[in-house]
Amino acid sequence: MLTAIVLLPLLGFLLNGVLATRLGGNLVGKRFVTAVGCGLPLLAFALVVQAFFTLQAQAWQPLVEVAYRWALIGDQPFEIAFYFDRLTAVMALIVTGVGSVIHVYSVGYMAHDKGYGRFFAYLNLFLFFMLLLVLGRSLLVLFVGWEGVGLASYLLIGFWFDDLANARAGKKAFITNRIGDAGFLLGMFLLYFALGTLDMDRINAAFNGATAPTVSASLVGILLFVGASGKSAQIPLHVWLPDAMAGPTPVSALIHAATMVTAGVYLVARMSGIYLHAPEASAVIAVMGVATAFFAATVALVQTDIKKVLAYSTLSQLGYMFLALGVGAYGVAIFHVVTHAFFKACLFLGAGSVIHALGGEQDVRRMGGLAKKIPLTFWTFAIATAAIAGIPPLAGFFSKDEILWYAFASERGGSPLLWLVGAATALMTAFYMFRLLWLTFLGKSRMTHEVEHHVHESPANMTGGLVLLAVLSAVGGFIALPHFLEPLLPLPAVHESLEHYETPLLVLSVVLALAGLGAAAFLYGGSSARVDALAARFATPHRWLLHKYYIDELYERVIGKPLVWISDYVFLRFGDRFLLDGTLNGLGALGRLSGGVLGRVQAGRLNLYVWFVLVGIVGALLWSWHHV
Repeated sequence: MLTAIVLLPLLGFLLNGVLATRLGGNLVGKRFVTAVGCGLPLLAFALVVQAFFTLQAQAWQPLVEVAYRWALIGDQPFEIAFYFDRLTAVMALIVTGVGSVIHVYSVGYMAHDKGYGRFFAYLNLFLFFMLLLVLGRSLLVLFVGWEGVGLASYLLIGFWFDDLANARAGKKAFITNRIGDAGFLLGMFLLYFALGTLDMDRINAAFNGATAPTVSASLVGILLFVGASGKSAQIPLHVWLPDAMAGPTPVSALIHAATMVTAGVYLVARMSGIYLHAPEASAVIAVMGVATAFFAATVALVQTDIKKVLAYSTLSQLGYMFLALGVGAYGVAIFHVVTHAFFKACLFLGAGSVIHALGGEQDVRRMGGLAKKIPLTFWTFAIATAAIAGIPPLAGFFSKDEILWYAFASERGGSPLLWLVGAATALMTAFYMFRLLWLTFLGKSRMTHEVEHHVHESPANMTGGLVLLAVLSAVGGFIALPHFLEPLLPLPAVHESLEHYETPLLVLSVVLALAGLGAAAFLYGGSSARVDALAARFATPHRWLLHKYYIDELYERVIGKPLVWISDYVFLRFGDRFLLDGTLNGLGALGRLSGGVLGRVQAGRLNLYVWFVLVGIVGALLWSWHHV
């Protein structure tokens, strides 16, 4: 059953990849592509539900299924084995459930795209690798899925590769992730060298055993976190994620909501046995997480592309998840993964519905007044906005509040400073999300007459997914997920002296969310004069935020241009052309010169040979006279 869950999307990729995409046209029609592309992920979701009930029936004892033996080195087997426990169940349900909704939504969004079959083949391939990542028992199998989602994301982000900017965005995502993967590989090598296994359940058991492994938990933890930082776009490897908006909007929803970007969070939670004994690595994770959350929220305040706002929002929410991981609240981090999957998928698909309605427009400065024209999209987007802002009793309120509480009071590294930065980020989150809602749907229309005339609500296969995700965004917080995961991922103890702060902090977080809403309504509810005056007064900070602190430009100047210079002058011109080609070409030229000289000597002319003889005799006589 577990093998079938993984292989079903792969079958969809093969069928659509072979039959629906070939040079010269399609072998099958769109109905076949749709049935295969959406049907097999839905079937995989059904099997995950069945596996969940099987797990429950077996008293939550993990299901283990060996597909085949990959290799045997000495007496150590490397197996393609799948592992299904509480954590796997949660992640697999999200990946296949939300992933299937995005597949169905794509039927309407990509209906008129010439690469329809290729798109669904890539989506299925992405889902296959993500399930391999989630269900793999060993770090080696997980790493194959890890690299696979990197490949699939490259294909999807650069799907419209005719535009050079899209191709560059896909390449940027691929290369940035490879930087992080170097750390992941080093961590795996250390673990195998010390423990002789890469099975994650055995690694956790070894670190939780009576005898500590002969490897530094903090060193391994930091190396694995480097890989997680690349995949989950934490500072300083965050630069690829906003550019990933170059792909079709369903791709943004699939990558940003429940799959690729949460893989790093899943890895750290899955390897919690290491991090429980690595306080230094956990502290690094908490600090980097809260720094990423704050940084991304500040950039989102001024972005004007509807998808870029959501992209930086994703960065910020991922920072919250790593903040929870860093203070030992692993189950709470996964709780936020789940609620984030609901409301962020709804937001991205809602943005796609807006873009679809406006014929491709993404600039919120040329929107407004859409609430009456596409009401279903508006209400679902509004619910998801309130959820991410932390308005009770919606899903984001519960998971974000628990993160802030453990950031404040956890005995595993919680501190008032972490809470303060996280709370400031929550305030900004509420502000920029309601700003986005106002600029897109409320107020006066800023659309051209031609665009406004053609505005229409999206088809049912798109709005149906929006409604489902909006409902989940509303009620998803009532799932007691941290307690469900507690037998596997225990919640950290809190300082007894701080327990009486829990209710006041809860109230304060609600006040901050409402304050963000109120500030957005005040600035954007009327004319643009207030916003323009504020931007003019703080022109320099506004410019820095608009250009994302010039980090891409800094990387280009400090890393990109020196590497290009080294590649051009050192490796290409000196190393390749002068040293290698110059040596080979020089030897060839010497051979040609020698051959030319000898060819003239052996020309077959008798008078030339007589002159050689005379020169030789004269030379011999001169030598004899001089020496004898």
